[in-house]
Amino acid sequence: MASNEFLLEYLPIIIFLMIAGGMAFAMIIASLIVSKRNPDSEKNAPYECGFDAFDDARSKFDVRFYLVAILFIIFDLEIAFLFPWAVTLGKIGLIGFWSMVAFLGILTIGFIYEWKKGALDWE
Repeated sequence: MASNEFLLEYLPIIIFLMIAGGMAFAMIIASLIVSKRNPDSEKNAPYECGFDAFDDARSKFDVRFYLVAILFIIFDLEIAFLFPWAVTLGKIGLIGFWSMVAFLGILTIGFIYEWKKGALDWE
Protein backbone atom coordinates (compact mmCIF):
# COMPACT_ATOMS: atom_id res chain seq x y z
CA MET A 1 0.00 0.00 0.00
CA ALA A 2 2.71 2.46 0.98
CA SER A 3 4.85 1.52 -2.03
CA ASN A 4 1.98 2.34 -4.42
CA GLU A 5 1.60 5.79 -2.90
CA PHE A 6 5.35 6.26 -3.10
CA LEU A 7 5.37 5.32 -6.79
CA LEU A 8 2.42 7.63 -7.52
CA GLU A 9 4.58 10.55 -6.39
CA TYR A 10 6.86 9.85 -9.38
CA LEU A 11 4.01 9.77 -11.89
CA PRO A 12 4.34 13.46 -12.89
CA ILE A 13 8.06 12.96 -13.52
CA ILE A 14 7.40 9.91 -15.67
CA ILE A 15 4.73 11.76 -17.63
CA PHE A 16 7.08 14.70 -18.11
CA LEU A 17 9.89 12.43 -19.36
CA MET A 18 7.53 10.68 -21.76
CA ILE A 19 6.27 13.99 -23.18
CA ALA A 20 9.81 15.37 -23.46
CA GLY A 21 11.05 12.20 -25.17
CA GLY A 22 8.10 12.19 -27.55
CA MET A 23 8.63 15.84 -28.45
CA ALA A 24 12.36 15.27 -29.02
CA PHE A 25 11.64 12.26 -31.23
CA ALA A 26 8.97 14.22 -33.16
CA MET A 27 11.32 17.14 -33.73
CA ILE A 28 14.09 14.89 -35.03
CA ILE A 29 11.69 13.13 -37.42
CA ALA A 30 10.22 16.46 -38.54
CA SER A 31 13.66 17.90 -39.26
CA LEU A 32 14.55 14.83 -41.31
CA ILE A 33 11.36 15.15 -43.34
CA VAL A 34 11.35 18.93 -43.84
CA SER A 35 15.05 19.75 -44.21
CA LYS A 36 16.79 20.19 -47.53
CA ARG A 37 19.78 18.01 -48.34
CA ASN A 38 21.69 19.99 -50.92
CA PRO A 39 25.11 21.01 -49.61
CA ASP A 40 26.74 23.75 -51.63
CA SER A 41 30.41 24.66 -51.89
CA GLU A 42 30.24 26.82 -48.76
CA LYS A 43 28.95 23.95 -46.63
CA ASN A 44 31.67 21.63 -47.89
CA ALA A 45 34.46 24.19 -47.56
CA PRO A 46 37.15 23.78 -44.88
CA TYR A 47 36.04 25.45 -41.68
CA GLU A 48 38.18 26.18 -38.62
CA CYS A 49 40.36 23.10 -38.90
CA GLY A 50 41.82 24.10 -42.26
CA PHE A 51 41.34 20.82 -44.10
CA ASP A 52 38.55 19.29 -46.12
CA ALA A 53 35.76 17.98 -43.90
CA PHE A 54 34.99 15.03 -46.17
CA ASP A 55 38.46 13.62 -46.56
CA ASP A 56 40.23 10.63 -45.07
CA ALA A 57 40.04 10.79 -41.27
CA ARG A 58 43.59 9.50 -40.95
CA SER A 59 45.15 12.28 -43.04
CA LYS A 60 47.97 14.30 -41.51
CA PHE A 61 47.47 17.94 -40.63
CA ASP A 62 49.52 20.65 -39.05
CA VAL A 63 50.55 20.23 -35.42
CA ARG A 64 49.82 23.92 -34.81
CA PHE A 65 46.14 23.06 -34.45
CA TYR A 66 47.03 20.92 -31.44
CA LEU A 67 49.27 23.66 -30.07
CA VAL A 68 46.56 26.30 -30.27
CA ALA A 69 44.01 23.94 -28.70
CA ILE A 70 46.33 23.03 -25.82
CA LEU A 71 47.20 26.67 -25.19
CA PHE A 72 43.50 27.55 -25.16
CA ILE A 73 42.70 24.79 -22.68
CA ILE A 74 45.59 25.75 -20.40
CA PHE A 75 44.67 29.42 -20.27
CA ASP A 76 40.96 28.71 -20.08
CA LEU A 77 41.38 26.42 -17.08
CA GLU A 78 43.69 28.86 -15.35
CA ILE A 79 41.25 31.70 -15.87
CA ALA A 80 38.50 29.47 -14.44
CA PHE A 81 40.30 29.73 -11.08
CA LEU A 82 39.42 33.43 -11.03
CA PHE A 83 35.69 32.86 -10.52
CA PRO A 84 35.80 31.08 -7.15
CA TRP A 85 38.56 33.46 -6.07
CA ALA A 86 36.42 36.48 -6.92
CA VAL A 87 33.45 35.06 -5.04
CA THR A 88 35.42 34.34 -1.87
CA LEU A 89 37.72 37.37 -2.01
CA GLY A 90 36.12 38.95 1.07
CA LYS A 91 36.68 35.82 3.15
CA ILE A 92 40.23 34.89 2.13
CA GLY A 93 41.79 38.27 2.93
CA LEU A 94 45.16 39.58 1.86
CA ILE A 95 46.85 36.17 1.73
CA GLY A 96 44.34 34.98 -0.85
CA PHE A 97 44.62 38.22 -2.77
CA TRP A 98 48.41 38.13 -3.02
CA SER A 99 48.48 34.43 -3.83
CA MET A 100 46.18 35.10 -6.78
CA VAL A 101 48.36 38.04 -7.84
CA ALA A 102 51.35 35.66 -7.81
CA PHE A 103 49.34 33.09 -9.79
CA LEU A 104 48.36 35.70 -12.38
CA GLY A 105 51.98 36.87 -12.54
CA ILE A 106 53.15 33.34 -13.35
CA LEU A 107 50.35 33.07 -15.92
CA THR A 108 51.43 36.35 -17.52
CA ILE A 109 55.08 35.26 -17.61
CA GLY A 110 54.05 32.02 -19.34
CA PHE A 111 51.95 33.93 -21.84
CA ILE A 112 54.81 36.32 -22.65
CA TYR A 113 57.18 33.35 -23.02
CA GLU A 114 54.83 31.64 -25.49
CA TRP A 115 54.38 34.91 -27.36
CA LYS A 116 58.15 35.48 -27.66
CA LYS A 117 58.71 31.87 -28.77
CA GLY A 118 56.21 32.38 -31.58
CA ALA A 119 53.70 29.81 -30.39
CA LEU A 120 50.86 32.21 -31.12
CA ASP A 121 52.04 33.16 -34.65
CA TRP A 122 50.30 31.37 -37.49
CA GLU A 123 52.52 32.47 -40.40
